Amino acid sequence: MDDQLALRIQLFREGGQVRPEVADFVTAELTALAEGGSTVTEDSAGMLTSHLMMALTRLLAGEPIEQFLTDEQVAAELAGHPDAVARAHRVAGRACEELGAQLPDSEINFLAMHLAVLASQPTRH
Repeated sequence: MDDQLALRIQLFREGGQVRPEVADFVTAELTALAEGGSTVTEDSAGMLTSHLMMALTRLLAGEPIEQFLTDEQVAAELAGHPDAVARAHRVAGRACEELGAQLPDSEINFLAMHLAVLASQPTRH
């Protein structure tokens, strides 16, 4: 993870926008992606980071997460990215287990889209 992405997480945490356990969870997930060879930078994973932190924070606060009208389109797009879908489901499972936050299908699909984009980036060596 590059310094800019770490700063994004720090600002969310210090600004009180996310719970510390959410920031820790997302940091651990990003670290795992990086250790798996993904290029995890502000440019490649900034939106993924913010979206996941805010979705988990909303869930833990008991706030509803809206279903997206494009869910069917997203699901069709994801048919070509089974690894990203599987990884998104694993992340959602860990979020439920570790944080008690049950991501709805639309959020899992959105996460999978972010992961598919990340996987399309050149890997670091």
